[in-house]
Amino acid sequence: MAVDQIKGTLEYGVDSIQVLEGLEAVRRRPGMYIGSTDTRGLHHLIYEVVDNSVDEALAGQCDLIMITIHRDASVTVSDNGRGIPVEVHAKTGISGLETVMTRLHAGGKFGGGGYKVASGLHGVGVSAVNALSAWLRVETVRGGHLYAQEYRHGVPTGPVTDLGSTDRRGTTTTFLPDSTIFESLDYSHDTLSQRFREMAYLTKKLMITFVDERSDREQSFYFEGGILSFVRHMNKTRTVIHPRPMYVEKQVGETTVEVALQYNDGYAESVFSFANNINTADGGTHLTGFRTALTRTLNDYARKAGLLKDNDDNLTGDDAREGLAAIVSVKLTEPQFESQTKAKLGNGEVKGQVEAVVSEGLRTFLDENPADAKKILEKCLMTQRARRAAQMARETVTRKNALENTTLPGKLADCSERDPSRCELYLVEGDSAGGSAKQGRDRRFQAILPLRGKILNVEKAREDKMLAHEEIRALITALGAGIGSRFNPDKLRYHRVILMTDADVDGSHIRTLLLTFFFRFMEPIISNGNLYIAQPPLYRLSVGKDHHWVYSDKERDELLAKYNGKTTNVQRYKGLGEMNPEQLWETTMDPSRRTILKVSIEDAVKADEIFEMLMGDAVPPRKRFIQSHAKEVRNLDA
Repeated sequence: MAVDQIKGTLEYGVDSIQVLEGLEAVRRRPGMYIGSTDTRGLHHLIYEVVDNSVDEALAGQCDLIMITIHRDASVTVSDNGRGIPVEVHAKTGISGLETVMTRLHAGGKFGGGGYKVASGLHGVGVSAVNALSAWLRVETVRGGHLYAQEYRHGVPTGPVTDLGSTDRRGTTTTFLPDSTIFESLDYSHDTLSQRFREMAYLTKKLMITFVDERSDREQSFYFEGGILSFVRHMNKTRTVIHPRPMYVEKQVGETTVEVALQYNDGYAESVFSFANNINTADGGTHLTGFRTALTRTLNDYARKAGLLKDNDDNLTGDDAREGLAAIVSVKLTEPQFESQTKAKLGNGEVKGQVEAVVSEGLRTFLDENPADAKKILEKCLMTQRARRAAQMARETVTRKNALENTTLPGKLADCSERDPSRCELYLVEGDSAGGSAKQGRDRRFQAILPLRGKILNVEKAREDKMLAHEEIRALITALGAGIGSRFNPDKLRYHRVILMTDADVDGSHIRTLLLTFFFRFMEPIISNGNLYIAQPPLYRLSVGKDHHWVYSDKERDELLAKYNGKTTNVQRYKGLGEMNPEQLWETTMDPSRRTILKVSIEDAVKADEIFEMLMGDAVPPRKRFIQSHAKEVRNLDA
């Protein structure tokens, strides 16, 4: 095509430059401000508003927050804090309330005057919520008067109104997320409940009440012990090594460091970090400082107590953290987060501050509790011995690169494509279904690894025992990226790992065992979006010569109603092996027609708790869970 032919369509001039006024940028690119427009983004709106109320609590000005989800999907967040200033702002020429609600990067958390510590520091939180709401109303009390203002899509519908005198305190915000922006307005009660519980743990003596009018449920969270109570909660289904957790809180400069830890007899590490009450899922400098101090202090104590001899190797970080439940919480005036979603803390000075506080606090705890110290060190040393025993096994199953001697498992039917981003691996329950999958797949990019029986429950096994399990060794070798702290996502041979199990109780159990393995030993596969669950059909519904593959009871009932009066045949599928290769391809493996569910971790603390409850040693919590969810079970085998 000649240049003059495309000039008209691609000409770039000053008229091509768009200037997005006010909050229009947020509505145009919501993912930049709240991460996504799925359920996580929907929840993020609530978190942004609640974070502002929590900031009032951190400032010592609020001790009560109430969150209500209404039946129409609108949400109300109310606190008894200081309220938002309503006087005219000198720079914007409008009220402080309207400034905060409609201007990006406007708030009282930049100069350190209104808030010494705050979780919302970018000044885009509540204004982004306003922009992404169909409507929003805010009421605030200042100087004994109640003021209100309403907005549509972030634009005020009128001025700030003085509603008269009141004896109330605080701010109340009610908003309805914009259904044209969000994929769904269906909030997850359990996810929100867990988050509010977490907030209450991290802010001592703050009462948070959560009301869900959709299901007529109400919960209140209040913890005198703060993160000390949090750690006890984390270990409630586990057997602890020492009954009293280690706890330390200390102010270092402008930073408050608070840490609680307690060991259990399990094998998983459950350490969660927070900065100004924000869960830093990707860690950061505070977590690095904690880990450094923990390992060094335990090694120093072990040598001083004669538990480690002069010629013995030091404990590694993995040795020191097996079976550890811990909360690391820092509160600081100028936190540096990676992004608006605040997944990682970057303040360099915090590493040394946390390291100093943890070293001193843990050393004091060990010195004052020698019996507990001995139990902790004995566990760490046992872990060290198991690690050495596992080292040889690990080296034989970790496929470091294609040129090494380690061969792929014989039962793996690999694909011909060598670009991992185009490859997918199906983990298939049983040899029969594996055979059908191998025949029905697209050999160019689909690999099949049949798994015989149920894999080992890694929640109850140490790494050396896990690596002795044949099916797990085959899985680790096939993926080629290592495990645990040595897992390297860049070496993953398949960027889509798909669990394909039968639609029965055994299939669900196998899927849970695999999910437990990935969560404990290959967590980046989940967090990076590489793990999926296949959705094979539950039924084949035939009407004459026509047939339909049906994936849910609801879909089956709708089709039966549609063909009411006609002769229909409904075949229930429980096993993948019941389908021939062509049917398996058509229903479950063909990318143009299949449905696969991406596995994600919205709340790592909650996920840790659930895996421990479902797969750990403690029976009573599991029994309570089964009893409370019994009515939700579908397609339970007879």
